[in-house]
Amino acid sequence: MIPAPQRDLSKSNAQFRKAVQRLPLGVASTFRYWGDERTIYVHHGKGGRTWDIDGNAYVDYRLGYGPAILGYADDRVDAAARRGMEVGGVFALSTERELSVAERVAKMVPAAELVRFSNSGTEAVMAALRLARAYTGRESYLLVEGGYHGLFDAAMWMADIDGWDARSNRDPEVVPYGQGIPETVKQLAHLVPMNDMQRLEDTFRRHGDRLAAMLIEPIQGNCCGIAARADYVRLARNLCDRYGVLLIIDEVKTGFRVGRGGIQGILGVKPDLTTFAKAVANGYPIALVAGRAEVMRCFRPGGASHGGTYTAHSVSLAAAEECLRILDETPALATLAFYGARLKRGISGILNARGITHSYAGHDSMFGLFFAPEPPDNYRAWKTSDYSFYDQMAWYLHDLGVIVEPDSREPWFMCEAHGLDETCLTDTLRAVERAVDLTLQHMEDAAE
Repeated sequence: MIPAPQRDLSKSNAQFRKAVQRLPLGVASTFRYWGDERTIYVHHGKGGRTWDIDGNAYVDYRLGYGPAILGYADDRVDAAARRGMEVGGVFALSTERELSVAERVAKMVPAAELVRFSNSGTEAVMAALRLARAYTGRESYLLVEGGYHGLFDAAMWMADIDGWDARSNRDPEVVPYGQGIPETVKQLAHLVPMNDMQRLEDTFRRHGDRLAAMLIEPIQGNCCGIAARADYVRLARNLCDRYGVLLIIDEVKTGFRVGRGGIQGILGVKPDLTTFAKAVANGYPIALVAGRAEVMRCFRPGGASHGGTYTAHSVSLAAAEECLRILDETPALATLAFYGARLKRGISGILNARGITHSYAGHDSMFGLFFAPEPPDNYRAWKTSDYSFYDQMAWYLHDLGVIVEPDSREPWFMCEAHGLDETCLTDTLRAVERAVDLTLQHMEDAAE
């Protein structure tokens, strides 16, 4: 019998009991609530690690869902941010640094002919979809099942796999992510399964002349890193051209992470519009809409509206300028991807020694772990798979000092600091080995 790991969360539990009196679920985002007795409150982070208010240290593979691409409290970026503070904050006027950051983005991403700034990934995608509608004069749009494009009504539609009979010839019903989303919005949204070439063509044939845009995450950042095949994305590009639809590649999570030019650079596909956010400024709040000049110039009086009081804040711009310089001019991206490859090899060694079938999806810098011979290539395949082993293992990892998203849809994210601190790897693999054994024991006990 392997003893269960013990972790003191008494201070976090006490904080939760106080916070829940003033904050819904005791947190500022629903996804930070992990249960009344497991929700943690952060004291600080540095490098690839986080410490909670109880003093527990964790090797962190959530990294705020990916923003801390260099690691928490990176000295170089934080020093730049402090220089940004000296500018004075927010003016609702422009500063010179907006251009220098846009020039860097355009250098790294050829499709980014013009750039506009936003504050979050959600805002950036909202602006991109509005821009596509303004440019095309159309209202409908196409989403790929399993994709995540932020928390706004137009994007919060998904395939109801739980209520779907896979043996039928029917598609799953399209349902909202939660309450409060108007049913009338659904008539504008069309969904297709990832990597199904025929379904994509059929959908364009039926609806292409009414579509303003197709939105796609070629690596699904909220669905285990499931990846689109290059030929699927190329087909999407060709169909968009044929039907006058704008292709929006959502790189909120992949942008400046999987490569200097993002996933579009790896696939060799040039979108009309791209959205970036997570890795732009190493955690400082900033996002981008970028794309074809002719389309982007629809942001104008009488055209598509865009703005925001805090857009292009002097602190975030300064942090972005330095973070993008590091990603562009140093080996940071190679360092974190190499670490991810080593981590996957180490996990595979542990699982192979126990005869546990597994596979990975995504990229070395952000990957999903599956307990199946091959990773699923679409949301339907993932949703109908068995991910109970992963879900149980994730809770044990928390108790053993490794933070991963307890919901198996979220990939593991790497940062440069992981690759510069060998103890991150050794501590993680030690915890994974014990968590796997604890999960095996748990499943055996449950079967008895």
